[in-house]
Amino acid sequence: QVQLVESGGGLVQAGGSLRLSCVASGRTYGNYAMGWFRQAPGKEREFVAALRWSTGSTYYADSVKGRFTISRDNAKNTVYLQMDSLKPEDTAVYSCSAISDSGHPYWGQGTQVTVSS
Repeated sequence: QVQLVESGGGLVQAGGSLRLSCVASGRTYGNYAMGWFRQAPGKEREFVAALRWSTGSTYYADSVKGRFTISRDNAKNTVYLQMDSLKPEDTAVYSCSAISDSGHPYWGQGTQVTVSS
């Protein structure tokens, strides 16, 4: 029903920036919210940022607030995660997520972000 493909990961130095993209295809008009999660080796997957589609309201984890910005491009069915002032602690696989109006979750395959010190 919904397919998600994220891109934009890579290797950056501490203090640098990256912008992740997540392109949604399929029944995108049925999305309730989209967002980003991340998971480092040996750690639980954690919430990073989310956007409620109908209102555009955004939400952030305390650890990234003020440094990361989630946004959307309705015409392109794409959400972005602008990551500034990156820290080594931000190193993780970042996955895009979408929740349909019916409550069904969808996941992308993830993109690696590595921040060197």
